Order: sequence, then C-alpha cells, then structure tokens
Amino acid sequence: MRSRLYETAGRNGISVVKKMKSLLIEIGSEEIPARFVPKGLELLKADLTKFFDESSISYGTISEYATPRRLALLIDVAEKQEDRTISSTGPSKKAAYDKDGNPTKAATGFARSLGIDVSELTIRETDKGDYVSATVEKKGSPTIDVLSEELPKIISSLKLPKSMRWGDSSLRYFRPIQWILATLDNKVIPFELNGIKSGDVSYGHRFLSPKAVKIKESGSYLSLLKKNHVIADCNERKNMISKGIKEIESLAGCRAIEDEELLETVTNLVEHPTPVLGNFEDKYLSLPKELLITVMRSHQKYFAMEDAEGNMASSFIAISNMNTAINDTVKRGSERVLRARLEDARFYFIDDQKNKLWDLIEELKNVTFQEKLGSVYDKAERISSLSAHIADRLNPALKEKAQRASMLCKADLVTGAVGEFPELQGYMGMTYANISGEESDVATAINEHYMPRFAGDSLPSEEIGTIVSLSDKLDNIASFFYLDMIPSGSEDPFALRRQAAGIIHILRTTGYPDSLNSLIEASLKGLETSEEKRTELTNCILRFFAQRLEGILILEGHSYDVVNAVLSTLVLNLKDIEQRISIISELKNNPTFPAMVVAAKRVYNILQEDQDS
Repeated sequence: MRSRLYETAGRNGISVVKKMKSLLIEIGSEEIPARFVPKGLELLKADLTKFFDESSISYGTISEYATPRRLALLIDVAEKQEDRTISSTGPSKKAAYDKDGNPTKAATGFARSLGIDVSELTIRETDKGDYVSATVEKKGSPTIDVLSEELPKIISSLKLPKSMRWGDSSLRYFRPIQWILATLDNKVIPFELNGIKSGDVSYGHRFLSPKAVKIKESGSYLSLLKKNHVIADCNERKNMISKGIKEIESLAGCRAIEDEELLETVTNLVEHPTPVLGNFEDKYLSLPKELLITVMRSHQKYFAMEDAEGNMASSFIAISNMNTAINDTVKRGSERVLRARLEDARFYFIDDQKNKLWDLIEELKNVTFQEKLGSVYDKAERISSLSAHIADRLNPALKEKAQRASMLCKADLVTGAVGEFPELQGYMGMTYANISGEESDVATAINEHYMPRFAGDSLPSEEIGTIVSLSDKLDNIASFFYLDMIPSGSEDPFALRRQAAGIIHILRTTGYPDSLNSLIEASLKGLETSEEKRTELTNCILRFFAQRLEGILILEGHSYDVVNAVLSTLVLNLKDIEQRISIISELKNNPTFPAMVVAAKRVYNILQEDQDS
C-alpha cells in the first residue's frame, strides 16, 4: 500500500502531519477510439482535481493509466476534508425582514440551508446594498463519504469530445461503461452509476484473460493487470512497441519509417502490444511511395518500411493486441487485409491515368466549393487570376506556368486515389502531372501549394509553388470572409488563422515587395460584390491579418506598444513594418524619446485645431 504525508492545521494552529490515503479509480468500458483515450484521461484528471480543490481535499502524487478499455487514476488524497470557514450571502435585508424587523421566509430558508438558527444571521453592506450573510464553521467530512456522493456526478458530467448513450439511460460516455473500480486505501467507495455498482474489481485482456481481477491493494494494480495481459501504463506500452520495432528492423534488414503520430495511435489501440513483421508482393512497390505509406498507415495502422537508401521495402510492421503465440496467424491475417487494400490503391492509380490531369479540370465544374461561391473550377479560375497578379510582381517570366499550375492544383480532387485517400491531395496531383508530361516545376507547385500545412512546416521550394500557395490561401480567406464565415473565439473550422499565418510566413521569407493590402484587394476582385462591401471586407481582413501579425511579432520579442503602434495604420507591407519596428524600438530607447513624443503631440494638436478652424 502506498501512502504519503501531508500537513493540516490542528488545535491552536499547530500543524499536524497525517498520512495520505491511496485513491484508485478505473472506468472500464467497451473499446474507446484511440484518438480519445488521452483526452478522456486528461478530462477525468482535470475534473477530479478541480473537485478536490473546491472541496478542500488535499492531494498529492497522481499516476495516470489508460488503455482502450479503461481510464484510471491513482491519487494520494487526504483522509478527510479540511475544516472550512464558509461565508455565504443570502437575500437582501429588505427581503429578509419585514417592517417590524421580523425574519421572513427568505431569511429562515437561508438559515436553514446553512444549518444555523436565524438569529445567527448578520447584515453585510455591499455595493448593491445591505444583504443578509452568515459565517459557518464546517467540519470536514471523511473523503470516502464525499467521494461516494460526488464520483457519480463527476463521471456523468465529463465534457467528452464525442460520447454516446446506451440503453434507456441519459448517461453519456465514449462507449458503454462495463465496470467501475473505486477504492480508498483498498476500501470500496460505494456508489452506483447507471445500474453499475462500484467495486474493487477490474478485468483482464478481452481475449487473453477475460476474467475479473480483484485489486486487493492499489499498489498491485499494475502488476495484477500485467499478469492478466493488460499493460495499463501508456508509456510502458509505447516503449514495448518501439523496442519490438527495433528488434524486427535488425532481423528484417530494413527500417520502419518514423511516425510519432502513428506510434501514439497504436499505443492507444492495444492493451498487450506485440509487433509483427509482415510482407507483401513486390508488384505493389510500383505504386507511389506516399500512396503505399498512406494505405498502410491510414487504413491499417501499420508501419511502412524502407531500405537504407530510402526506397520502399515490401515489408511492414503490424501491432497485434495478442501474444507471440499466434504471431503467424496475425501475420497472415494482416497480409491478407493489406493485400486487398493495396489492390484497391493499385486499381485507382491505374484507372486515374486513363486521363491526363489537364483533362480532369472540366470535371471540377461538378464539384461544389461553397454554395454561394460556385464550383472548384470557379475557385481554380480565381486562383489563376490572383497568381497572374502575384507573378507580375515577383517574377513575370513565371506568369504562364503559375496560371497553369493554378488551374491544375485542384484537379486531383476528382481522382479515385484522392477520393479514397483525401490526405494525398496535392501529392497525387503532382504524381499524375509528372505522368501526364507537365513540366516538373508546375507539377511540384501542385503539391507544394498546400504548404505550409501547419506551424513549422516547410515552405514551397520553388517560386511557382509560392505563388499558387499564396493565391489559394488568399482566395480561401477572402471567400469565407465574403460569406461571413469569420473565425471567432476558438472556432476556426476552415483553418483561416493557420492559412493567414502561412501567408505571413511566405511573404516575410520571400520579401514580397507589395503590401498585404494590395493582395487582399486583388483577391476580392474575383468575388461579385459592391465597391462599398469590398472596402468593408478589405478592412475586416486587414484587421484579421494584423491580429495574426501582432501575435507573431510579440512572440519574437518585440514590444507590444511598438508593434501595436506600427500595425494601427493597417498598411501591412511586411518588409516596411519590420523596418518601422526596428526604427521606433531604437528611438524608444533614446533618453530624449519622451520629449519627442510630447513635441509631436503638440504639433499634431495644433494642426488639428488649425484644420478645424
């Protein structure tokens, strides 16, 4: 049994050291989708610790455990709540007492709710007038009693990103709850939730050890589950997978393609991870590398493999949820399923090549971009027009190629491969463009026009890609602002903030000579609107970019007041902005700067008065 010490106030204010109790909570359920396992654990921990803070229950070390079938916390907590002095404000004096000073029902009800006599109420002056109040000394209750009442509420009120109801209950959770383990120093915390009684029982692996596992002592939780083929510690499972992959790499003579996101996913897909080496026919190696990787990664959650030169190998690593005794069975099953997926990908890849990429552009007329903004074909034309404008300023010699890449950049959306694997849009367009005989820089631009896809991502490597990337992102922002689909709060469904940051990053890197103002005005020309509305949209989008730029510049260490002053003009020439920030920052550090500001204000005021008269 693990126990900790904590200090609490004793009699006469003298600190008393007491032992902490070991709280173990496990919510067992049907398999939770892998992407929700970390979030579920985070929410459970946050809500429970918030409750402890609000309830004056001291707590210490927190250990977190999770698998697809369970979320668990092991926490050191105090044996009882701290004694508290609670001040409460009730009804106004006018409502609490009649004209003769006798307490009304409002006063007696307030006193009753606090467990005190009405004579113990006092009057407190506030900004809003006189109110009845009371100060109550509340003795702390045993933690086990508090948790018995509150744990069902905490579990049922979890704000989960995705949840479901089952049966006739209103309870919502990721998947149907099967059991609840809740103990405090090995004593069951008694409660019932949705017909499920809490207990001291967990369950082993669904197939390898599906029996009940009695947890007599919280300190043996991990070891008992491990004996029953459940590795409850996420980090331990992750390390087991990484170690198993390395062992397979040395045996196979090739290496798994690193993929931290996939590693996190498979860690939360299994309870007893066993990496298994599989193979597929060499004929599938003729498929584009990213297509092969995506088939294995997205559909099957397999790790693709490559040789020392970076060429694809006809091998993969699957992560089984079983033990090594059935590795051959798992290997054959994994190979069979992957073969079917690869055959589908091969079919799409061959079928898509029946038409040249340019010939697919016409089909974009049948794909809606936004209801009020027409088809993807219409969008491609707007991108092309904007690319011509940008090319004229950056490199007029690339204008024709930039426009061709703009018309082609969305053509792969109507291909079978992208229909099956949307994450490959751009890459498949580049692949088919090369096969169709397009010039290499045009083909590269089709893939790179999505860059940067996220913070820290690479920028387009060539000018044509840079031009088309700017045009596409500017059109997206202009289009959604035109439709009044503007990001607010944490909501940004069309990733406009990310795209604005990408535009700023590209413009700062390329040293684009014109201001964002001219680019925004050019992007709005492709949208049917009045001159007045266009001016309003321009200013709205400029403020949006100014906010993004302000955050970036302050993060780089520039002073808020200097950045704010420079951006207040909404003339967003990025090169000029950086120069102005540098000059003003230098001036600001000059001892004569305050006097210069006073003089400038006087001149400004005189000019204003002269203008008014």
